[in-house]
Amino acid sequence: MAQQYDLIVVGSGPGGYPTAIRASQLGMKVAIVEKESLGGICLNWGCIPTKALLKSAQVFEYIKHAKDYGITIQDGSYNADFSAVISRSRGVATSMSKGVAFLMKKNKIDVIMGYGKVKANKTVEVTAADGAKTDYTATKGVVIATGGRARELPNIKIDGEKVIEYRKAMSLENQPKSMLVIGSGAIGVEFAYVYASMGTKVTIVEFLPSVVPVEDEDVSKELAKQYKKLGIDIYTNSAVESVDTSGEGCKVKVKTPDGEKSFDVDVVLSAAGVVANIENIGLEDVGIATDKGKITVNQWYETNVPGFFAIGDCVPGQALAHVATAEGIICAEHIAGHHTEALDYGNIPGCTYCSPEIASVGLTEKKARELGYDVKVGKFPFAASGKATAAGARDGFVKVIYDAKYGEWLGAHMIGTNVTEMIAEVVAARKLETTAHEILRTVHPHPTMSEAVKGATEAAYGEAIDL
Repeated sequence: MAQQYDLIVVGSGPGGYPTAIRASQLGMKVAIVEKESLGGICLNWGCIPTKALLKSAQVFEYIKHAKDYGITIQDGSYNADFSAVISRSRGVATSMSKGVAFLMKKNKIDVIMGYGKVKANKTVEVTAADGAKTDYTATKGVVIATGGRARELPNIKIDGEKVIEYRKAMSLENQPKSMLVIGSGAIGVEFAYVYASMGTKVTIVEFLPSVVPVEDEDVSKELAKQYKKLGIDIYTNSAVESVDTSGEGCKVKVKTPDGEKSFDVDVVLSAAGVVANIENIGLEDVGIATDKGKITVNQWYETNVPGFFAIGDCVPGQALAHVATAEGIICAEHIAGHHTEALDYGNIPGCTYCSPEIASVGLTEKKARELGYDVKVGKFPFAASGKATAAGARDGFVKVIYDAKYGEWLGAHMIGTNVTEMIAEVVAARKLETTAHEILRTVHPHPTMSEAVKGATEAAYGEAIDL
């Protein structure tokens, strides 16, 4: 007879493990199924280890520019130990995964290692490493949180050696002399910065008209300018037509607005987005509906089959760790019978941890105008910030968009040092329906980078003090 739980969660990433913990807090007997490592892609191969790599790259950049801060390195020699950088990143990931294991024990959640496949009657079949299959059933429901993986382009086969995806980019044995990155979303530009800062010659190829194409146009232009200073070549409105890996490296043909160009590089990093992990997990057998490669759910993450729920990268919505966490908590509370609030997908912060960092929430200026808003737009450059100047971080700006009629905060877009730590102010203010007038009367500490939020608002209303 199958072992029984109140709730079974399939997948232990940033969506799955918070779902399990919240359900346990609400009195449920919970099991979580994981095929690889607790914490999923985010903790083991995504969010966390990439930030460790980025920190190493940032420290190396500081060393290279030590003289700008009045510090002299006496022998004049410094090198990036690539293998040590990779090793540190993997160590950080391991530590965080162990942290999730601790949380599972603390919250009395059973961890079932193996490949989970959903079956009828709220059942999950788990295939262990030795091939043994065991069924587990849930009285309240099964939450599918299987996440996503790198998208493979039809004409570019990822072989894990010369054509790689993000997992391999975090564990290369040797630093490549040259790399071509396909795609300039968060994954693409973050790895471009890491490798370029350590001396790899990096080329970015983006199909759309601008890098980080989901961001405000001004942010995209600023990042392109900073990356070109770093020595990164950028080709927008361009597409990789073929990659020949038969030789020692890669011969890449790229269609650009100026005609076809050829590149000889050591490695090609395919960073063309993410696809959901929904194949071979039993959806068809149970009759769970999908659309455009995602599981169809309502605002409480219920699928069309009673007792089955889905959250995170395998459902529509932004494929972000913090979105998966929020969805999981809402889902668990709904299953427990609590009155909860649906997630506002229009107030989700997006963060890109390249250098300079990018953070945004809400509408871009272009989108606000397209929707018919009469807008007030303000921009505060970090070059006018005392804290940024003292820190040697004068690049970038904060840009805000307000509705001219009511002062509603429509959006904010930031590029610069530590802006990923600043965006939460805007998210909270928008959640509270704060107006521009209230931001103008909110005292910001001096000197801080966050003063730029108020400074940009002052600029939007013609009240700028420091511009």
